Amino acid sequence: MSSYYKVNTMKMILNFINLCICLLMLSCGKDDPKPAEYRFTEQVVIDGIRRTYIIKLPQNYYNNDSSRAMVIGLHGGGGSAAQFERAYGFDQKADKEGFVAVYPDGVQKEDGLGLLKIRTWNAGTCCDFAMNTNVNDVKFISTLIDNISSRFHINRKKVYVTGMSNGGMMAYRLASELPGKIAAVGIVSATMVAPKDASKQGVVPIIHVHSKLDTKVPFIGGTGIGDYDFPPVMDGINYWANRNHCTVNPVTAQRQGYTLQSWKNSEGSILIQCYLTEDGGHAWPQSAIQGRRGDTPSTVINATDLIWDFCNRFTLP
Repeated sequence: MSSYYKVNTMKMILNFINLCICLLMLSCGKDDPKPAEYRFTEQVVIDGIRRTYIIKLPQNYYNNDSSRAMVIGLHGGGGSAAQFERAYGFDQKADKEGFVAVYPDGVQKEDGLGLLKIRTWNAGTCCDFAMNTNVNDVKFISTLIDNISSRFHINRKKVYVTGMSNGGMMAYRLASELPGKIAAVGIVSATMVAPKDASKQGVVPIIHVHSKLDTKVPFIGGTGIGDYDFPPVMDGINYWANRNHCTVNPVTAQRQGYTLQSWKNSEGSILIQCYLTEDGGHAWPQSAIQGRRGDTPSTVINATDLIWDFCNRFTLP
């Protein structure tokens, strides 16, 4: 056989092999599942206002159909859903623990001319555009709980809310007004500015994290950021101690760098905890400094771990 025919025969064989490989790849590709999606940016209109939020599913979400806890993270004034997601480690915690994380955005005046030109929550007597226009943030979060729970594998009895600063104030208000939907809340660097209505009922466990050096929302109360006059943190905690049927006097433990107070109910269950650190400022403990004017976070505790471990103990009846 001449070298010409040998070369052409080899080319035909190689072409045939390549064709078979391509056909095999196409055949396999037809039955391959669509890559799973784990993060969604969505919006909903509440009272004529477009509200935006982020949903983050844990990496093992599609492995089974088991129902998941849901953690709703509320950013502080001037923050955003994406900022909260980046800053405080709940995506990583969700992947490790298997819960669904949700990050809503507060409102901002459309022309950007709010007093502080920032996103805020209507937590009661704070803050800015959301408070001044009486935005119904309770309705927004309540709608999100219903909407997301109907579309994803969510355990409706294990929905938790956590928030930083103005977001923590909003978490207090949500606990007060939606006790049948929220199993527990975690508060960082905030105080309760919603009405402390003694007629309201519904037990909601609370974990509160604060620095005694916080001057923007002072633990002892007084004038803080934006010249708002904030009530003492203990006013809100005492309200919840009474509402949660806890003993008046907490158990106090002095640890290295912080004080831990715990309030128990008549059955001996701890339903309220308050961590007061001696370091840091108006910041989320163990996070990075947020922005050029952000305070240095405490390093003696990890707020994300503490909040998840505390909240995960509780399930709605």
